[in-house]
Amino acid sequence: MKVFPESASVQLEFEKVKDQLVLHCKSEFAKSKASELRIHTKKEFIELELKQSFEYKQLLVTSQHFPNDYVLNLQKDIKLLSIPGAVLGGDQFVALRKLTLSIQSIFRWFDNERRSAYAALANVIENSYYEKAILELMDEVLDEYGAVKDNASEELQKIRLSLFKKRNELRRMFEKAIARLSKLGYTTDIDESFSNGRRVVAVFAEHKRQVKGILHGESDTRKTAYIEPEETIELNNDIFSLENEERKEIQRILRKLTADLSVHAELLQTYHSFVGEYDFIRAKALLASDMNGEYPNVIDKAHIELRDAYHPLLLLYNKKSGKRTIPVNITLNDKNRILVISGPNAGGKTVTMKTVGLNQMMLQSGLLVPVHPASVMGIFKQLMIDIGDTQSLEFELSTYSSHLKNMKHFMEMANGKTLFFIDELGSGSDPNLGGAFAEVIMEELAFKHSFGIVTTHYLNLKVMANKVPGIINGAMEFDEENLQPLYKLIIGKPGSSYTFSIAERIGLPKHLIKKARKLIDEDHFSLDKLLNRTEQDLREVQKKEQELSKLLQENERLKKEMNHVLDKERHRQEVEKLKLQNKITEDRITELKDSERKLKHIVLEWRKTEDKDELVKQMQNLLFKKKDVATNKVAKKIEGRYTEVAADIEVGMKVKLKRNYQVGEVKEIRGKRAIVQIGMLPMNVDLADLVAVEERTKEPS
Repeated sequence: MKVFPESASVQLEFEKVKDQLVLHCKSEFAKSKASELRIHTKKEFIELELKQSFEYKQLLVTSQHFPNDYVLNLQKDIKLLSIPGAVLGGDQFVALRKLTLSIQSIFRWFDNERRSAYAALANVIENSYYEKAILELMDEVLDEYGAVKDNASEELQKIRLSLFKKRNELRRMFEKAIARLSKLGYTTDIDESFSNGRRVVAVFAEHKRQVKGILHGESDTRKTAYIEPEETIELNNDIFSLENEERKEIQRILRKLTADLSVHAELLQTYHSFVGEYDFIRAKALLASDMNGEYPNVIDKAHIELRDAYHPLLLLYNKKSGKRTIPVNITLNDKNRILVISGPNAGGKTVTMKTVGLNQMMLQSGLLVPVHPASVMGIFKQLMIDIGDTQSLEFELSTYSSHLKNMKHFMEMANGKTLFFIDELGSGSDPNLGGAFAEVIMEELAFKHSFGIVTTHYLNLKVMANKVPGIINGAMEFDEENLQPLYKLIIGKPGSSYTFSIAERIGLPKHLIKKARKLIDEDHFSLDKLLNRTEQDLREVQKKEQELSKLLQENERLKKEMNHVLDKERHRQEVEKLKLQNKITEDRITELKDSERKLKHIVLEWRKTEDKDELVKQMQNLLFKKKDVATNKVAKKIEGRYTEVAADIEVGMKVKLKRNYQVGEVKEIRGKRAIVQIGMLPMNVDLADLVAVEERTKEPS
């Protein structure tokens, strides 16, 4: 992305965002990449980096471990590895071993399932492979602490075996020498010490001539002398010689290992960049967690549709201090490309402009941005800003001259892929002349289909925004009653500067304010007053809309509760109905069992008695007697409370359902059917199935 002027990233505070990113980096590779963060213009690059940041952020949110904990800066060591004749030390090989193990863990972490789930993270190692020979080469020669193993070569094994034997022999002989000299009373309390790697006996200085051997030195007080006994001199010489041979052999082995690994120097360099790349992605994910960064929809065209967008640095500051940050909602598209924001000073116009600019720069550099995920952000090829005092002492330009110089560059270089920000367009000159130039500049930028945001106090620009296609008005809300800015952007209407309201707030004398009002043009004052009144009325309408929305939500809640109660009542009545049906069935089964018992008794009697006629009568009574409905317990209970009335069914009457003996009240009659309220549940019933009833009067006890 081309940026104008060069200080644009500083003015939009993009440099501060990069500083925050560097703080989360561990490796020099990641720190260098963060401090030199590139702003891309190709969608595929932007989306890849955004997906990588988003996927790593998901790992952090779900507390999943990604094996990139071990980060080392091995650039110099790997470079030395590729130089012919170079020798790496044991510590350097340990660092390379840890790098290889880290890469091994990363390749193992990306199994088939994770490669699919975290495709963008897997893309980092897409065209590479893990070479196990690197670890095998080092493990053959070195242990985990970087020391050369005894079996690294036959020669080294032979030297170390000889050293072991000689040192044991020296230890035994030295102990005999100490015992002998101690018995003679020559040794001090220390007994023994080391000098230049050789074991020496500590004797009193007055006895040093009685002890045969080599004098290696004396103590600072001159009371103790350090002597190598003559019987150990030859053994010490042998050990010194063997140690020298050991050092040479170790050096030869390390040189050979360095040469063997130099074949993989380029691959190790790739591994080092992988670790640095994952460290960089991790830093971006951590920054996104701090700033509530999200992954919006990205489209390959000039477009801005921000929902709940926050200024990243302001959000960070307010989170630390426990303050609330007001989000911004802005849409700039092919139809409405330029937004003119007006309103009082310190009302949030410049912050709103910087919020859009900084988020756009962050998005195109692959950083997640603090916006709602449903936001849609396009891609711009150029970003131009003119914010703050641009007075130039070097070129002897005034603020307005420098401003016009920038506007000249804007008009010459702007196109449909340009995003520009102009703070206080036309200020710094005569209001009428400056306003005229401002109109010309905005018309030209609109003609070139550029996208941008302009802040102003000029009324002519507010009026112009409603006439020129592609330019729309916006206003920062202001609470005139409490004389406080609300930092909320309203799209579609211009805003008042609240000049006199602010003057009253800071305590200017009222007679001066009144005098100032008389000096200005009446139409100008009337328009500003109209804007003022319109904004306050709009705030009242929005307030009432919010109250209405709350009432509608409450109504919806009550409706759901009512439906829930009705469902419960329906369920209760169904349960009662089933219970009644089950009770009738149980009574019928009991009756049938009783009939069966009586029939069996009749059959037995039939065999015994000769009077068959009496048994036939009993059988007829048992099988063909009519059952009265009133015998039903429920029917008896209802008849105990209500009595049937010979009357036509009317609204308000008590009625009984013939089928299940339920009693309710008639609420409505619709032709041959009636709506009967039974408990809390209304039922639609045929009039023929209803009988009018009235409640029996209770007799006094």
